[in-house]
Amino acid sequence: MAQPFGSLLALLLISYLTATMATAAYNVVDFGAKSDGRTDAAKAFLAAWAAACGSNQPATIIVPSGGFLVSQALFSGPCNNTGMRMFIKGTLMAPAGYSDSTQWITIKYVEGLSLYGGTLDGRGQAFWACKNSRRSCPYGATSLTIGQSKNLLLSGIKLVNSELFHMSIFASSGITLQGATITAPGDSPNTDGIHIQMSSFVTITGSTMRTGDDCISMGPGSTDVWIENIKCGPGHGISIGSLGGAAQEAGVQNITVRSVEFTGTQNGLRIKTWARPSNGFVKGVTFEDAVMKNVQNPIVVDQNYCPGIVNCPSRSSGIKISQVKFNDVQGTSATQVAVKLDCSPSNPCTGIELQDIKLTYQKERSLSYCKNAKGTASGVMIPSSCL
Repeated sequence: MAQPFGSLLALLLISYLTATMATAAYNVVDFGAKSDGRTDAAKAFLAAWAAACGSNQPATIIVPSGGFLVSQALFSGPCNNTGMRMFIKGTLMAPAGYSDSTQWITIKYVEGLSLYGGTLDGRGQAFWACKNSRRSCPYGATSLTIGQSKNLLLSGIKLVNSELFHMSIFASSGITLQGATITAPGDSPNTDGIHIQMSSFVTITGSTMRTGDDCISMGPGSTDVWIENIKCGPGHGISIGSLGGAAQEAGVQNITVRSVEFTGTQNGLRIKTWARPSNGFVKGVTFEDAVMKNVQNPIVVDQNYCPGIVNCPSRSSGIKISQVKFNDVQGTSATQVAVKLDCSPSNPCTGIELQDIKLTYQKERSLSYCKNAKGTASGVMIPSSCL
């Protein structure tokens, strides 16, 4: 029988005592951190990091229970070892209010770090209020940024109430995220769960995301991404895009999204591109084993994205979409049109496969809309006017 994740984390926290017999261990409290939620612990965290990163043997950083105020922290490498571990039992808290910073906690140029547990509270409420009031506001901060790093494991982390994206993975490879919980109100603006860009071999499994924007979004240069066993909602679903914002743009390929459940989301499985020239592409994508529960747009390919009809001179996307499979997608749609394939007139979608799509609207068969899409359909319970 599988053990609850909390039990597994407890075992990991206990096991570090044995493991650290052969490694160096650094507790942030020993470097001056106070768990009172008021005293800035950033310097203490960075001092512990510097000691662990500078160690010639695998090192462990320990963050005990309690609330730690961290103004901002950049955990930077390269380090002298690739066996670093960080065990977090407490909560890292961003300052109240907001600042001009665009990043709160950043991991950069790091290889071989494993991070277990912990909560990162972005305390984004004041920033959301500013944005909702339509005042002049800063850009907003991403709670956790992973940049130019490789072979990282994040297990059991909790991210709550980020000002902007909860996590961003950029220019990195070999990033594994498992057992994550990401939470923000459904009306919090632009609070994506995880955004991936210019990164490869990213794996996200066994996680729950409830946000005000995409649960997971994949931007240009996302390749070899595996997403499995995800619960999403509220939020905007799992998206590839927006793509085509630049004329020269890296492609997206080898993406697998499987065993996902969407509840009350704006979208389910989506590909979105700007309606303007670009040399980008989307190729080799599999969406399968998805359950929709009252989702507004369960399956969407939208190549006509152009807010306000601005900066889209040709009104046609240059992004080439091919070899995209939707397999075993079931459940309920909140709108009558459950499948929308609205592809580019100048670059029609090719190799689209719809298999075993069983989506209903108000207990009746739902509809589909298809334009400039070529491919095949089988075992589909919705009327299909194309493919």
